[in-house]
Amino acid sequence: MNKKDCYFLGKITRKHGLQGNVILKLDTDQPEYYNRLEGIFLEVNGLLVPFFIEKQQWSKQDTKIISFKNASEAMVEQSIGKNVFLPLSTLPILTGKQFYYHEVIGYTIVDDENTNCGIIKEINDQSAQHYFILNLDGKEVVVPIIKDWIMDLDREKKCIKMQLPDGLLDVFLTKAVKDE
Repeated sequence: MNKKDCYFLGKITRKHGLQGNVILKLDTDQPEYYNRLEGIFLEVNGLLVPFFIEKQQWSKQDTKIISFKNASEAMVEQSIGKNVFLPLSTLPILTGKQFYYHEVIGYTIVDDENTNCGIIKEINDQSAQHYFILNLDGKEVVVPIIKDWIMDLDREKKCIKMQLPDGLLDVFLTKAVKDE
């Protein structure tokens, strides 16, 4: 399994008890989608390695206690601190204006007058306010991801229509002109 074909689910944070159990901290807004995990992929030395789950139970809303099939002490120790992934094919299908971040890379953002605002080259979700990083004719433009600003999402045309505040794009385009 290649990492590009998977999504980040969470992290094994620590051991739990003496029976070979570990704590899986989920990084999701919808933990209920993961009630029955059969297997997961752990990132070990840059590779995704399958681990099959024997038992699991919820510890908290976003935390599971899991035990691996045929687990040895070394296997449990090796899993601590590792990132956990699942195949993209296991994600529920989203409709309407809902989207997964990985899904919209390469989409075009247009404003409410259908003016091209740029192509999404990446998404920053490492801060309190997540934002699109766009490429607009070689210039970098940053647009906050605010649900109320998203008017429409067209998966066929790979386009997101947004109601952007007046002057938002000018901040980046004017700055770029001054820097030249």
